[in-house]
Amino acid sequence: MMNSTEASYFILTAYSDTGVLKYLYFLIILALYICILGANVLLIVVICVNRSLHEPMYLFLCSLFVNELYGSTGLFPFLLLQILSDIHTVSAPLCFLQIYSVYTYVCVEFFNLAVMSYDRYLAICYPLHYNTRMTSNKAYFLIAVSWLLPFLAIVVLISLSVSLTLCGNIINKVYCGNYSIVKLACSDTRINNIYGLFYTVISIIIPLLLILYTYMRILRVCFSGSKQTRQKALSTCTPHLASLLNFSFGGFFQILQSRFDMSGVPNMLRVLLSLYFLTCQPLFTPVLYGLKMSKIRIICKRLLYREV
Repeated sequence: MMNSTEASYFILTAYSDTGVLKYLYFLIILALYICILGANVLLIVVICVNRSLHEPMYLFLCSLFVNELYGSTGLFPFLLLQILSDIHTVSAPLCFLQIYSVYTYVCVEFFNLAVMSYDRYLAICYPLHYNTRMTSNKAYFLIAVSWLLPFLAIVVLISLSVSLTLCGNIINKVYCGNYSIVKLACSDTRINNIYGLFYTVISIIIPLLLILYTYMRILRVCFSGSKQTRQKALSTCTPHLASLLNFSFGGFFQILQSRFDMSGVPNMLRVLLSLYFLTCQPLFTPVLYGLKMSKIRIICKRLLYREV
């Protein structure tokens, strides 16, 4: 039996021997990471340097793009090193650091999406009072809360996992996961499970319920409003809804994979789906908003063609 201080490293068993193909996989992942960095940095710069975009909606988008950079950086460098390595091990401190990074990314993503849905709810349902209800100071406050709460909540989650007594060090994934470590515990994990449930409710269930409520109100206004109101709702809510559904799909499969036996699913498919929300969302979000939001699209075109 080994406790958490003796488990100096974990073994990731989801990697398979791909021979020389690992160099191809490395180049594909590296190209994807470069695209994610380029797309998100471009939109962050566009929003920051253009005063016309210093509005609550674009501030929330900027926060979302920063989170995409943060989440992808918590995974991609690690993934690139593991692909080239012949021994797939990770030190315990680095493993818990990665868990912290990935889990805070997920939580901040849902909080950001919830705040953005609230912003769209005010803009569409209370257009005359929007500027007084959603001021810049309120936007900055909501962004700060969206980041601080997850960072504090995950500190507690990690602290509970670090203190566990472990019976092994084998993780059947390509990156570290908190529940994968909890399943290795020999000691009582009731506190971990209770807090994990509490964390899930706070970070996922409540934001999703808030999003559901705001969209119900938005739909009600759209059906009873003018054609112009429906067009405004469609243009601003479509990218948000698509981003939410894409991220929720990836997150839902990750929860299933963590909690249930997925041995019947081919290993390659399990790996791809477990990486989906950490690899596709950071690229999907800036591309989607860059194409759909007319102001951002026009400024990006001018910037890329050096007209500004």
